[in-house]
Amino acid sequence: MKSLTAQFKVNSDTKLSLSDYDPAFSDGYKKEDAEAVLTELIAETSKLQAQLYASNSFSLLIIFQAMDAAGKDSAIAHTMSGLNPQGCQVYSFKQPGPEDYDHDFLWRHYKALPERGRIGIHNRSHYENVLVVKVHPELVLKENNPEIKQVKDIDKKFWDQRYESIRNFEKHIHVNGTVVIKFFLNVSKQEQKDRFLKRIDNPEKNWKFQASDIAEREHWDEYMVAYEKAIGETSTDESPWYVIPADKKWFTRIAISTIIRDTLKGLKLEFPVLPKEEMDKLQEAKQLLEKE
Repeated sequence: MKSLTAQFKVNSDTKLSLSDYDPAFSDGYKKEDAEAVLTELIAETSKLQAQLYASNSFSLLIIFQAMDAAGKDSAIAHTMSGLNPQGCQVYSFKQPGPEDYDHDFLWRHYKALPERGRIGIHNRSHYENVLVVKVHPELVLKENNPEIKQVKDIDKKFWDQRYESIRNFEKHIHVNGTVVIKFFLNVSKQEQKDRFLKRIDNPEKNWKFQASDIAEREHWDEYMVAYEKAIGETSTDESPWYVIPADKKWFTRIAISTIIRDTLKGLKLEFPVLPKEEMDKLQEAKQLLEKE
């Protein structure tokens, strides 16, 4: 049986079709066992995070992309709950502002990269520029691109260059020590509808619902095409995409936690070994403390 990491990884040489992925898949796991499984995964990841922080050589960038109500916020909260907050940096990207539009589309994301030894989590990311912007190409006009004067100027060449820019960006940060893993939380349209209704019916969750969510839902098919294209163009061996079933939140968390753990394990991290002179100083300090 394939591991969850292998099952959900999008291979760089595969033509992606989201219809091949079951949003309700749970690989034989049971909901009643989820808490125990997740607790063990988080404990393992916590130890690996300590090694990542101590070694100070790699950083890990985790990207979350999804349709509204797919569960990004809760997935981040649950899978990262046992980690040391000093070693994590979380950014939730909103719509670009005036300063962002005065730079290229990758600028604000480069600024938010994690430092060495840290785990960076991007809730939405530079991929919005080939997802929401692909569905609403009029947003490109806000970028003041000198070659784009009107929507009809946005052609295949434009999008191909944008995918290439993303691949080059991720390749650059990878060779400089930032390991990138990207999660698409694959929620079904029916499950999204059910979650929207729960947000409307529950006063404590009303704040999560916006009228614009329904407007975007009308573009569901366009978004699926945009996701297939974006993931297919940018899933590489160095910076892979994982399509995660998102209809069962408890399994989504298990899958994400497993992949994060496996990724950190693959780095073969170790705690630094001090030079002999530093070890000698430690022993001297120990003797002084014991004499007190």
